[in-house]
Amino acid sequence: MLCRSTTEADLDQVLGCTAEPSIGWVDPARFRGGIAAGHYRFGWTWLAADGSQTLARAIWWGTPDSSDPLALDCLSVHDSVPDRIGLAAELLDAAHQEFSARGSRELPAYHLFLPTGWREDPDLLAALSWRRAAAARAGLTSELERLRYEWTPAAGVPDPPGRLTFLPEPDDEVFLAAFRRVAVGSLDASTVAGVAAVGADQQARDEIAIYRQMSGDRSWWRLAYTSDGKLAGLAIPSSNDAGPVVGYLGVVPELRGHGYVDELLAEITRFLAARGADRIRADTDLGNRPMAAAFERAGYQNFAIRLVLSGPRSGAPT
Repeated sequence: MLCRSTTEADLDQVLGCTAEPSIGWVDPARFRGGIAAGHYRFGWTWLAADGSQTLARAIWWGTPDSSDPLALDCLSVHDSVPDRIGLAAELLDAAHQEFSARGSRELPAYHLFLPTGWREDPDLLAALSWRRAAAARAGLTSELERLRYEWTPAAGVPDPPGRLTFLPEPDDEVFLAAFRRVAVGSLDASTVAGVAAVGADQQARDEIAIYRQMSGDRSWWRLAYTSDGKLAGLAIPSSNDAGPVVGYLGVVPELRGHGYVDELLAEITRFLAARGADRIRADTDLGNRPMAAAFERAGYQNFAIRLVLSGPRSGAPT
């Protein structure tokens, strides 16, 4: 079995790879659009072939300016393969080795988008089962379930915040200090893992880099202050390929429990709605009940689940 990355000459072979489209399926139109936009690349698209027959495909995603893939979007194995787990793991492992050899600091996570009732769907569970097992065998051993929320104008635009003042801040170093403060005691699993792996300062810099790569404008970012001028938190409205999103929000530890999270979320929602958003999406960890409750109070609806399979995070500097 040959596992390899592709080139433009392999386009027909990539598009011709068929399998059950139950989870994370990338159809020809989506792949062509992703290649044109720079989110998919042939070097990030891998095939497993037995002679002339393509038996498996894996497609990674990244931003147009990222040097490394950021997430696995699609993993499929032909239903004629008797050991789907083994072949999928072999394909992922071959790609992971090449990504690491090129200098990638950590394994790209595998993001699986699921309906809210996924545990009650036997067909979906079967399609998910071999993918999870293959990902784990290839080093993606950590699982994080995230709730996906969506706001639409039917929920109403929140009233202007009454207790906080929101100001732009062009200096990234000031935002880095705010990120470091809100990371203390955070219930966000990725933040906790990042601080443990690389330290609070590097974690903050990694967060800044992530939000700078997104299509939301840097000038949208806001710091929130109380009436006596104390920093209360930060709010980052942003956007991605699917449209406007709640990028990031956080309250400093000493002011938690006073309802400021609602004002931060309201500011982001108002900001994006004023720019014509007819849908705003956001994710939070299943275990972060305070954030989930804030979304629900603001009229956001839980419409789906994101299951993130990831590997260990390196402590090496960027």
